[in-house]
Amino acid sequence: MKEFIYFAFKNTKFKIGLTILLFFLILAIIGPYISPYKDPLEYVSMSNLPPSRENWLGTTTFGQDVFTQFVYGLRSTFFIGLFGGGLATIIGLLIGFIAGYKGGLLDDLLMMLTNILIVIPTLALLIIIAAYLPYRGIGIQSVIIGLTAWPWTARAIRAQTLSLKSREFVNLAKITALRPLKIVLEEIAPNMMSYVVMVFILQFAGAILAAVGLDFIGLGPTRGISLGLMMQYSVLWNAIQLGMWWWFVPPGLAITMIVSSLYFLNIGLDEIFNPRLREE
Repeated sequence: MKEFIYFAFKNTKFKIGLTILLFFLILAIIGPYISPYKDPLEYVSMSNLPPSRENWLGTTTFGQDVFTQFVYGLRSTFFIGLFGGGLATIIGLLIGFIAGYKGGLLDDLLMMLTNILIVIPTLALLIIIAAYLPYRGIGIQSVIIGLTAWPWTARAIRAQTLSLKSREFVNLAKITALRPLKIVLEEIAPNMMSYVVMVFILQFAGAILAAVGLDFIGLGPTRGISLGLMMQYSVLWNAIQLGMWWWFVPPGLAITMIVSSLYFLNIGLDEIFNPRLREE
């Protein structure tokens, strides 16, 4: 652990990614408490007002406070990334470990299911599922994304498991009559923990982008607010043509910065875990 911390704080990409991510995470946590308004959808002032002391990021066409929508939208974004990306990672890990360790017919069946989902366009599947749901909350959206984003994780984990299960320490564990579940959890999984962490980061970013895509085409949450919905509303009500930059720039910039920070974190962690790539 000490070695990881030492090289983590020597790695420039990791520090940049972590700093940006923590900034938006802290803003998402404390933002609703420092905002002058508590409901992101309530009418608070005149419409189309630029940023001011009363409305820190101006108001929308409907007189709603943009800053309040922004901080609540950040919360939704992090929730979707954590829950949707986490669900996809867990499903991918389970299927990958089972398929890679057990092999045989079970492996063939699980990989057939995985390949079918990989072939089906994910966005099209998300659109079909979301369109037929009468109510869509942030939680439902996260579940939909998580249930459709796991295939590539399953294939990657399966490949790693196939490589590790033939190692001597795994064979020794089999000789001692350990149960398969215990072998996977105690012998195989710890040896790919760094890989699992990077997979989760990629799933986190992927879940955020998938949610933004659904929001932007009108299939986002039917209640509440998110960064994607802010961008959709700003486009629908001609914010760009009217020069209302304060409505669409903050959510667009935040999404770009958060996803970029996750990319920097992923690259930085790869360099930290791999001695050949470490910064001197």
